[in-house]
Amino acid sequence: MGSSAAPDLSTVVAILERVRARHPLVHCLTNHVVKGFTANVLLALGAAPAMVEHADEAEQFAGIADALLVNVGTLDEPQIAAMRRAVPAARAAKRPWVLDPVAVGPLAVRTRFAAELLVLSPTVIRGNASEVMALAGLAGGGRGVDSGAESTAARAAARTLAQQTGGAVLVTGQVDYAIDATREVAISNGHPLMTRVTGVGCAMGAINAACAAVADSPLDACVATAVLLGLAGERAAAAAARPGSFAVALLDALDALDADAIRAHGRIA
Repeated sequence: MGSSAAPDLSTVVAILERVRARHPLVHCLTNHVVKGFTANVLLALGAAPAMVEHADEAEQFAGIADALLVNVGTLDEPQIAAMRRAVPAARAAKRPWVLDPVAVGPLAVRTRFAAELLVLSPTVIRGNASEVMALAGLAGGGRGVDSGAESTAARAAARTLAQQTGGAVLVTGQVDYAIDATREVAISNGHPLMTRVTGVGCAMGAINAACAAVADSPLDACVATAVLLGLAGERAAAAAARPGSFAVALLDALDALDADAIRAHGRIA
């Protein structure tokens, strides 16, 4: 699991370099709205995406891929079946898997299903404050994919979930928090335009899976994810002032990230 010391910007640099050297294959069982954007984000970062959704194939592929993303954003029965088979297969193959509990809390089917998946100890949980609080059994005040709470309000819930799963939780918001059973890191990179493009948060879950495939610990993967995407968002906003052009600029900014930019502009505490 690596050192008990908190990750720093050198950790983020090392994870980015490993992603680009190893091109981890990320099996994305994700929502239908964001598949293309998610694939392009992974490619821009240096990882490899795959969307293998038939239940039989999902079970087989989960043991082949380097990491698995389970995103419940547009949940339906065939996807539930695929997820139920892919997660145990990934665990059996000792592959990291990320749970993105999109809109858990106000919607009953996904809330029950996310609780079922939680028992299977995700390596990482990535969600906004409302989603994380709801997954921990607390009222988060969410409205669909929008959070009704600030990220700081979910820190205790995230710690509880991390202790339960043995992994880490990435709570996203104006400040992102990467939390495991004993450590907490705040990351303050990012830009408001990131909330105005469909799929940025869901793509973050995919980045987290790619990072988890090469990181020394789930917490390291969460910190790297928040810094990399947040910093790319800042740089994209400097080049594109509106959401449409920002979405394209974000892909370019991910591709252009390097060690110098991370060390100069990454903000963690």
